[in-house]
Amino acid sequence: MWNGIKVVDVHGHVSRPPQVRQFAAGLMSNRTPAKMNIPDDVAEPAFQRHLADMDDRLIDFQLVGPRPVDQWQWMPMFLQRSWARATNDHIAQSVRLHPDRFAGMTHLPQDASAPDTKHTLEELEYTVNELGFVGCYLNPDPDGKRTAPGVHEPYWFDLYEKCLELGVQVLVHPCPSEDPRLEVVPANYQINNVVEEYIASMLYMYGGVFDRYPDLKVCICHCGGALQRFIPTDYQHSGPDKDFSENLFYDSNALDPVFLEAAIKQRGVSQMCFGTEVPGSGRAVRPETGRPGDDLVRTIDGLEFLTDDDKRTIFHSNPLKVFTKVGELV
Repeated sequence: MWNGIKVVDVHGHVSRPPQVRQFAAGLMSNRTPAKMNIPDDVAEPAFQRHLADMDDRLIDFQLVGPRPVDQWQWMPMFLQRSWARATNDHIAQSVRLHPDRFAGMTHLPQDASAPDTKHTLEELEYTVNELGFVGCYLNPDPDGKRTAPGVHEPYWFDLYEKCLELGVQVLVHPCPSEDPRLEVVPANYQINNVVEEYIASMLYMYGGVFDRYPDLKVCICHCGGALQRFIPTDYQHSGPDKDFSENLFYDSNALDPVFLEAAIKQRGVSQMCFGTEVPGSGRAVRPETGRPGDDLVRTIDGLEFLTDDDKRTIFHSNPLKVFTKVGELV
C-alpha cells in the first residue's frame, strides 16, 4: 500500500515447491506428457513465502506468470504443451488460494519454427476462459536462437487477434538465449532480456502493429531493456514520430535507481507500469539503504522529480489501464 492506494505489480513469477521442478525433470526424462498434481498443502508454503516478500515490499496485488528461466520453450511441442498446462494450473492454484493478492498470466507453448502462432491459442483460451487469467507472457525469442519472426510480422497476428477477442493483454518477457558467447557471464539470461526487449520495443514502434491493431496493449518488461541514446526528433535512430501512448507500455523492474529514473523520464510516467519480479532476482541488498534492490515502492517514492499523482499513476492507475481485467479483481 502507498498513501492509501493499492500497489499493483504487473511483473511477478509464480513461486513453487520443489515438486514442480521434479515434475518437469520427469517430463523431460520420460518424454511422456503428464498431468501435474501438487496438493494445496504442499504448494501453500511457497505461496506464503511469496506473499511475505510482497508484504515486505508494500505490494498489494500482483500479476503472476511463469518463471521465464523455466519456460523451456526449446522442448518439443508434445512436451511443451504438457509443461505449459502444468505451469498454468499451478499459477491458477496460487490465484485460487489467494484471489485477493494474485491474478494469473499465461505461459504459452511457443514454437519458433511454426508458420504462425495458432499453436498457442488453445492454451490462451483455456487460461482466460476457464482459469480467469488476465494476460499472457510473450517470449519474442522462443528457441533462444533468434530464429522466430520479429514481433511485428504476420507470424504473431493470430495471437494478437485472440488477445483482442478475449480482452487480455501482452507482457513481453524473454527467456534465456543459447548464445555461446555468453557462457562466461553469470546469469547471462539477463543479457537476453536487454537485447530482446529493446528489439521488441523498436519493432512495435516501426513495424505498424498498432496501425493494424489500434486496441492492442503491450507492456515490455524491465523498462524496455535499454533506453534510447538519441534525441527524440531523430526519426532514424530513436523511433518514429507516432503516438503510442495507448498501446506501448513498460514496467518499472529496473534495480538501479539511476537507470530507473532515466527510464521513467524517457518513457514518460504515462507509459510506466509498476513491476518488480518479487520474489526474484532483486534480493541483493542495496548498501545505501540496507534494503533489497527490488524494494521498488520505496525507491520510486524517493524519486524527487515524481509528484504524488505521478506515483499514483505508476503504482495503480497504469496497471489497471493496461491490464483491463485487473480492475474487476483489485
